[in-house]
Amino acid sequence: MTRAKSFGIDAFALNIGTDDFTDQQLSYAYQSAAKNGMKVFISFDFNWWKTGQAADIGAKIKQYGGEDAQLKVGDQVFVSTFAGDGLDLDTVRSAAEIPLFIAPNFQASNAAAADGAFNWMAWPSNGANKAPTAAHNATVADGDQAYIAALGGKPYIAPASPWFSTHYGAEVSYSKNWVFPSDLLWYNRWNEILRLSPQYVEIITWNDYGESHYIGPLSSQHYGDGNSKWVNDMPHNGWLEMAKPFIAAYKAGSLSIDDHVKSDQIVYWYRPTLKSAKCDSTDNTMEPVDDSTGNFFQGLPNGADAVSDSVFVVALLTEAGTVQVSSGSNSQTFAGQTGANAWAVNMESGKQAFSLTRGGNTVLSGTSLKDISGDCICGIYNFNAYVGTLPAGEPDALRSLDAFQGFTSGLSPGICQPRPSLGAAPEIGTVPSGSAGGANRVTAPATTSTPQPSSIATPLVQTTTLAASSSSTTQPSALATIAPTTTAPASRDGNTITTLSQLFPTNCLQAGQVWAGPADLDPPAKCDD
Repeated sequence: MTRAKSFGIDAFALNIGTDDFTDQQLSYAYQSAAKNGMKVFISFDFNWWKTGQAADIGAKIKQYGGEDAQLKVGDQVFVSTFAGDGLDLDTVRSAAEIPLFIAPNFQASNAAAADGAFNWMAWPSNGANKAPTAAHNATVADGDQAYIAALGGKPYIAPASPWFSTHYGAEVSYSKNWVFPSDLLWYNRWNEILRLSPQYVEIITWNDYGESHYIGPLSSQHYGDGNSKWVNDMPHNGWLEMAKPFIAAYKAGSLSIDDHVKSDQIVYWYRPTLKSAKCDSTDNTMEPVDDSTGNFFQGLPNGADAVSDSVFVVALLTEAGTVQVSSGSNSQTFAGQTGANAWAVNMESGKQAFSLTRGGNTVLSGTSLKDISGDCICGIYNFNAYVGTLPAGEPDALRSLDAFQGFTSGLSPGICQPRPSLGAAPEIGTVPSGSAGGANRVTAPATTSTPQPSSIATPLVQTTTLAASSSSTTQPSALATIAPTTTAPASRDGNTITTLSQLFPTNCLQAGQVWAGPADLDPPAKCDD
């Protein structure tokens, strides 16, 4: 929570299912948010809830609506959903018996019935939840306009997401294998948001490792469902670093981030293998499954032809400088201007190196910990992204056996081991640039007339950063949503904790709980931290 808050995120949406442990985890989340100065709200996931449960949903809102950490719009309790079209909102309000601000993820055509609406589709698509084609290309901006028109002036929660890739085979019951082309989407979308200036922005997600759009740390203790096959050695912390000046500019109502770039920084990302890699003989999705959802494809992910074999680079500069990018033997040089700059360089196998020079001095230089390969890492088609930064951040890796649950399921025997393989961050040469840059103070958004979302880090949860501007202020705030997992935690055994699965899905120690797990594993953080 403290990390999210430091980047301008204000609240967490607790996206819940109907599991037996839901109430206990909600209680933990509300307590932790209150202690850390954050807000939270419930988002009902209609993969598990049914539209006929409107009274039960209202009762659940009533149960937590009085908590100190509850996000409110004035005196109205903020509540959202994932899907849920057809839900009787009048019944929800009646059962809740408290004033509500309902902003669900209904289709745009149904959004007018609510107080506002959240658009989940943060990636270009074909309009049917798959990658766009030449004949069918629905952009994220198209979705913006559809919702804004349907809402007729009511608050719109605009989505922002850095990536989408999922690669589950027969080893789970929810097999799915496709990508949305993302490339420079994260950079381009934030620029769109500055121009659009929506009432809210929701970042998808903090920690949905399964769909590869997490911006939170790998080291956050969590219980895996096999997604570690494509998540191991693939940190995404740099995406949150890139977003920080954009979030600040958005809250300030600015079209430019120039005044919010406080230091020189390079953020880069790329897939770990070239598209030409052939992995059919070893990939985890080659076994046929019962695909009633239409989300499963064997081998190469659906939509792979829509992504680019490129290294993507964003340079946040306090003043103009020269940026050099080397991918294998392909080296290119760019003239960077003050503020945000973005480029794409054709990727080649081998080392990936980056530098910034200014006035004959080297300001930043370093080589990524992750090489690009022409082969199949762990034998699978991995379309997740590796994200790095200069200056390099703290090393970030999956750090528990629980995070590696399901890692070998679906893999060829002995092809890969469930452990991090990247070394420590290399030494980075940094030379003062001579310019501190002008950064405006970030003013906290108003809390009285507009909801202030935030993001929360929990395992196997989808967090979203939401930024909101109220009717009385132009300073928006940021929110996050959390989605339930499909895997139940191991039964809890009192206050003695021997495995992270006992703490699932919060993965932090409550007051009175004592860690007695393996000595070679780091103890879980305390939920109050």
